Amino acid sequence: MEPAGGAEAARRRAAEARRAARRASGERRRSERIEVRRFTRRSRHRRAAWVTAGAVAVLLGSSVAVAVFSPLLSLEQIEVEGTARVDAVEVQAAVSGQLGTPLARIDFERITTELEQFPLIASYVTETAPPHTLVIRVTERQPIATVSSGDGFDLVDPAGVVVQRLDDRQEGVPLVDVGGAPLDGTAFRSTAEVLLALPQALRQTVDSATASTADDVTLSLSTGERVVWGSADDSAEKAQVLAGLIADQARRDPAASVEFDVSAPDNGIIRTR
Repeated sequence: MEPAGGAEAARRRAAEARRAARRASGERRRSERIEVRRFTRRSRHRRAAWVTAGAVAVLLGSSVAVAVFSPLLSLEQIEVEGTARVDAVEVQAAVSGQLGTPLARIDFERITTELEQFPLIASYVTETAPPHTLVIRVTERQPIATVSSGDGFDLVDPAGVVVQRLDDRQEGVPLVDVGGAPLDGTAFRSTAEVLLALPQALRQTVDSATASTADDVTLSLSTGERVVWGSADDSAEKAQVLAGLIADQARRDPAASVEFDVSAPDNGIIRTR
């Protein structure tokens, strides 16, 4: 027979084992519950992310559909800015075939083709202004010279394009004579380059210009002096030399009739006529 003390110790050990087993079971259940909650939370986050991404995709798709196909953003008004010689109403009419087209589907190559019928338009830019407006900003050709034409005069731009026809000569625009050469030829092109190189204040003093070739441009000033310019090469430097010669002559003898020669810009010459 086992002693009473041994039996009591065995019972205590058994009780402790049962308590340890219960604790371990509790800890295991708690760990399982925590893991389940963690997994569930991750699943909820993934579902929320997918739902958000789907909503954004639907919104973007709807926006694109509205922009491309819906009449909510269709062209209803065309505004033309920057015109003086070009008739803005005619420009609007020329591109009006795309009225009703969604702004996102406007054919800008077609607009380019339609505006080619306006030779006075040097360039243009377009801007869509939702919900219904297209803005066309025009840069017109500007006259650099006057040329005789029959009984009147033509204002022409540096490319030789006629900007306007007049019965009388317009003051402040030099009269250019290239001896009957075409306005798209080298003589006129060289003369136009010379005029463009002049500072605005100096250009306003030029009454006329002549050239038979690209290398013999001559200017006549409204004050009576003549300027032998030569070719359009080094025109910016020649313009500076000319300004200096004019100032020098004004100090010496402003009443004298002279000729300024800047054909060789490193050796400007004043000749008495």
